[in-house]
Amino acid sequence: MSVAPTHVAVLMGGWANEREVSLMSGNGVADALEMKGYRVTPIDMCRDVAARIAETKPDVVFNALHGVPGEDGSVQGMLDLMGIPYTHSGLATSVIAIDKQLTKQALVPHGIPMPGGRIVASDELYERDPLPRPYVLKPVNEGSSVGVAIITEDSNVGNPIARDAEGPWQEFAELLAEPFIKGRELTTAVIDGVDGPRALGVTELIIETGFYDYEHKYTEGRTQHVCPAQIPPNVAALCEEYAIKAHNILGCHGTSRTDYRWDEEQGEDGLFVLETNTQPGMTPLSLVPEQAKHVGIDYAELVHMIVQEALRVHSPAKTDVQSQEAAHG
Repeated sequence: MSVAPTHVAVLMGGWANEREVSLMSGNGVADALEMKGYRVTPIDMCRDVAARIAETKPDVVFNALHGVPGEDGSVQGMLDLMGIPYTHSGLATSVIAIDKQLTKQALVPHGIPMPGGRIVASDELYERDPLPRPYVLKPVNEGSSVGVAIITEDSNVGNPIARDAEGPWQEFAELLAEPFIKGRELTTAVIDGVDGPRALGVTELIIETGFYDYEHKYTEGRTQHVCPAQIPPNVAALCEEYAIKAHNILGCHGTSRTDYRWDEEQGEDGLFVLETNTQPGMTPLSLVPEQAKHVGIDYAELVHMIVQEALRVHSPAKTDVQSQEAAHG
């Protein structure tokens, strides 16, 4: 008697700023899962998504959403209530990791260096700079470097920032202001397996102009990926150590990706964690598939590993719930 293939609903799209990237990730994931023999149902995130998932009756949901509401705990809480296993991190982890200030509060006490800074009301920026220039302004709860601005002495925004100057202050009521850290862009992916989390290496991102923002991340040719990064072994080891530590402290599952700025003039003391991404992209230009390929894990196998980890993570909880129901039945 043949066993029915595992049914995976791939959740993608949605209405966040990163919709198009999510669709690219989701379609790639769906194709890879079909290659691996899974039964796949793609679902474009909509307001009645709970009803659509209930109708689909998947064994597991592959969360290929980026940004709100797929990365901030909203979808995770919904799926928890529905009792459906899903990939990547859970509710509490998602709530903390998407909030850059909460992430600092979680990681810095454990010895992970991150830039200082504070949350400021956007209206304050029209009166005075919150930090000495140069400094960075970024939304507190967005991914993929959406809405990030670097304010320098030469910035064409005025001093203080003019109300009519284009920037994230026109879109977000509050922003996180951080000191600008000069140096190189580095990133390390982590993947869970039966033996625990594993760092996949370090990639350096060399940008033609500006910084590694949304456009550079998802426009072919705008950023050069050097994998493995040509950096000292001790700095590479520290990147991997911090990435695994952040993955564990935040309670990530499946995959995560930790991003850094490194001022090589300061050696190990110049390495700073910027953020840990709990829903890394899975597009052809994405960093997690690239690092996985470098260590011998092709795209289809990577997706398969993420699904299997989700089933492992959620099976004990599901069994416990079923046991409690039986005891009270």
